[in-house]
Amino acid sequence: MILDTIIIVVYTIALLLIFMYALAQLNLLFNYLSSKKNNASCESYDLSNPDEIPFVTIQLPVYNEMYVMERLLDNIAKIDYPKSKLEIQVLDDSTDETVETTKRHINRLQTKGLDIQHITRTDRKGFKAGALKEGLKTAKGEFIAIFDSDFLPKKDWLKRTVPYFKDENIGVVQTRWGHINRNYSVLTKIQAFALDAHFTLEQVGRNSKGHFINFNGTAGVWRKTCIIDAGNWEGDTLTEDLDLSYRAQLKNWKFKYLEDVETPAELPIVISAARSQQFRWNKGGAENFRKMMWKVLKNKNISSKTKVHGLLHLLNSTMFLNILIVAVLSIPMLYIKNEYAHLKLYFYVMSFFVISTLIFFICYWIMYRKMYGGGIKNFMNYIGMFFVFFSIAMGFSLHNSIAVLEGHLGKKSEFVRTPKFNISTIKDGWKKNKYLKKTVSIHVIFEGLLMLYFAFGMYSAFVVGDQGGDFGLFPFHLMLFLGFGYVFIKSLTSKV
Repeated sequence: MILDTIIIVVYTIALLLIFMYALAQLNLLFNYLSSKKNNASCESYDLSNPDEIPFVTIQLPVYNEMYVMERLLDNIAKIDYPKSKLEIQVLDDSTDETVETTKRHINRLQTKGLDIQHITRTDRKGFKAGALKEGLKTAKGEFIAIFDSDFLPKKDWLKRTVPYFKDENIGVVQTRWGHINRNYSVLTKIQAFALDAHFTLEQVGRNSKGHFINFNGTAGVWRKTCIIDAGNWEGDTLTEDLDLSYRAQLKNWKFKYLEDVETPAELPIVISAARSQQFRWNKGGAENFRKMMWKVLKNKNISSKTKVHGLLHLLNSTMFLNILIVAVLSIPMLYIKNEYAHLKLYFYVMSFFVISTLIFFICYWIMYRKMYGGGIKNFMNYIGMFFVFFSIAMGFSLHNSIAVLEGHLGKKSEFVRTPKFNISTIKDGWKKNKYLKKTVSIHVIFEGLLMLYFAFGMYSAFVVGDQGGDFGLFPFHLMLFLGFGYVFIKSLTSKV
């Protein structure tokens, strides 16, 4: 009975936390919709006036990027901005042969009159944050644009972002990520689905009401003085971008998010690459919650609502832990429900929390409809996409929960770069990618066991109770079975 009580209490707390997060998402949806009615213009630089054109430094932090380096440099060289006001820094921490090939490519671009520098370090202290900080020491630009190696900004990108810095309170301009390989596989589709929600609903929803948002590590521009004033880049978390974003906003710098400026990029196409990226993002989020929680709570310059949204933002990744708890405990709860008749009212109340899923369904539909349009056909496609996305997202919950726990407990780990592929040129050649992780994590075995566990959950629906079964949780267990099965099988076979 004591164990049953503990299970019920923990299960209830996890459901309540998920519900709170869903309500916050719903609030962001209302913010997003209201922002569409308010498109007030703001003061901006007139880049047709030579006297108003500011100096910009583009930083390209790279590490062993054999497959995309040439594409990156050729694309950046096409940026339409006065050469006398543009500097490019290739912050190269590579340890393989790409150091020499990159150097030769940069030399060729220099002969064409481009101010591009190849900056290398003897060690990777601070990883990406360390490289950015090192480049900042010699950066000539008043503004610092940053692109990861798989991003392909359009020619007019600087002309569409830099003008907003005429407002001296703005420290960062962030653009929306696009996905050049969105439809490559189920894996890329669900990654794009999740990122689209972040870059529409969450970034616009927060930014439109003055709540904290984050620079996304790439496809954005910083005011150099903002970086320095906020304390410069620090490498003590795995998400240095989120860290500096909060430190800057706590010092009253404003961020400008541009939903209408898309910066195309390539999504990870192999599950091992997606796993490493997810691990870094989720652990980094938890690390930043540890680092920033009290700073946010004690700050007297921000509203209570901004504090709540800020803390929930920093706890985004912790939702995976709550989802895993609810999932694992749902099977014993099924048996408890059918063993203790006096708890019937409790379970009626708990069924109310299915509204959390409904809220997510509505929020994601608004995002999906904006991108693809309405109508019955698109809505039916959306239902299928939502089912697949939620199933696979839950399948990642063990992996991401381990990352979150490590972050909250302060366990340090190395910054692991996500392998890049350049599938537009190598197609199925991704199998020969030298940066791919060859070993299978022990976590994968537990994901396989969870797949079997939720198969047992589906079986339980047929055997519990006296009325021929209890199928209330059957769809939930089916999604968990499919999600963990997908992650388990793909991780073992290393297929896209």
